[in-house]
Amino acid sequence: MEEKITLEDIEQYQHLINKVPAFLLGRMAKRNSSLVKKFESRVKAYIDNLSDNQRKKLDILLNADIDDLQNVMNEAYLKTGKKQFKILADPSNKDFINSNLDEVRRII
Repeated sequence: MEEKITLEDIEQYQHLINKVPAFLLGRMAKRNSSLVKKFESRVKAYIDNLSDNQRKKLDILLNADIDDLQNVMNEAYLKTGKKQFKILADPSNKDFINSNLDEVRRII
């Protein structure tokens, strides 16, 4: 059975998304910049401290279809009104999401 990322999974990590101001996230997405490379040491430290359950969720996220991820991000935006979710749900930012997920895969 293939597990999918859910709204609850996204909400669990909302505090991480909130750390990047919407204007900065939007600018980085527009330029298709690597947010992960910019904060690589923090990302590594965070990954090193994940519980087994959190690692499982990260694996689901890393293997998820980008369209599915963006649909969940849109749900999160509609529920919370957070601009960061709106930016990540924008189909024009698909490459930005994919390249940053690739960076996380590289770190792992």
